Amino acid sequence: MKATRFISSRIFSFSKENLSSIVMKIAVVSIALGISIMLISISVVVGFKNQIKDKVVGFVSPIQIQVLNQNESMEETPFQYDSTLKSRLELPFIKSIFPVANKAGLVKTDDEIHGIVLKGVDKDYDWTYIQSNLISGDIPQYDDNERSNDVLISKIIADKMLLDVNDEVRIWFVGEDMKTRGRKFLIKGIYETGLTECDERFIYCDLNQVRRLNGWNENMVGHLEINLLDDIEVTEANNVIYYRIPTNLISYKASDLYPQIFDWLELQDMNVVIIIVLMLLVAGITIISMLLIIVLERTSTIGILKSMGANNAFIRKIFLQRSRRILLIGMLFGNLFGIGLCLIQKYTEIIKLSPESYYLSSVPIEMNIWYILMLNIGTFVLWVMMMLIPTMIINNIKPSKSIRFE
Repeated sequence: MKATRFISSRIFSFSKENLSSIVMKIAVVSIALGISIMLISISVVVGFKNQIKDKVVGFVSPIQIQVLNQNESMEETPFQYDSTLKSRLELPFIKSIFPVANKAGLVKTDDEIHGIVLKGVDKDYDWTYIQSNLISGDIPQYDDNERSNDVLISKIIADKMLLDVNDEVRIWFVGEDMKTRGRKFLIKGIYETGLTECDERFIYCDLNQVRRLNGWNENMVGHLEINLLDDIEVTEANNVIYYRIPTNLISYKASDLYPQIFDWLELQDMNVVIIIVLMLLVAGITIISMLLIIVLERTSTIGILKSMGANNAFIRKIFLQRSRRILLIGMLFGNLFGIGLCLIQKYTEIIKLSPESYYLSSVPIEMNIWYILMLNIGTFVLWVMMMLIPTMIINNIKPSKSIRFE
């Protein structure tokens, strides 16, 4: 071990001004850039997926139950949320269930008109997500015993219709008799989530208002929003719920309700895979080239070692030992650089995004120690295996010819 370490330290030197020294420096830079780019790519995509999923789930919940023959419009077919259905949904992984009803309408001011959806919720509704995105005003307080005219609108709607907190807004609806009728509501608060598909559409109101507009009784709902306990797999929970509810109802995951967003997120996974494969190949080819140049440059040294009785395995070990050290140095610098850039972006949000296009105002960063460890271990093993390729040349070097090699 000491012999191979001593010999490799003489062969591999950054201080000597020769071709192998230059190639080793290039290899360190290439490895560092490869690792840092892979770390940044994974951290950004994981951040994107988690934050956007949280936004969608915050709006629609992980699972929804609605009538099976639900049409494509926002006019929902009602069903009874009675004691029988409640008992069927008494499952250990369900955290909470909220009755909700939607009603399509039009917001009209003197200068503007905008299509919206009233989302009726009751007094027990979980406002945690909306509260975290409230930019002005307060969350409405509803009561089962009386109807409230308080509503919560998004910043997109408020800006377009020139509305503010404590303003009255008239919303127009089309009844079953195809006649229009308007209702006045009081704006209690304004929210902004950055999820354009929802922000430009939903206005929160009292569930009793939607029931009255639709002519429903007090047990009728448009759909149920189901929140799950932490660490519960949504697909498995949805399968259990699907077989527990009556045949006239169906359960959907959030990904089923907004497939375009989740398909876009899946596409980001493919982009990261492509980036990682390219970085592995580029850095791997650099490593192979480095080791190949060093082997060729040290051909005479290899011939001397063979003439002194050293076997091929011993000589390969000399080159691989020092190459692994170069690899570790490059990976160390790459991790420091990549993690450093991620931390800067995470806490300063220096790189901004357009919320209309990306649903977020800045590039999200989410660092996971297990992802970092798996990436480093997998990359190290793969690159070490790639190092074996150029060392095979050592087997074909003949002492008698190599000693004269310049």
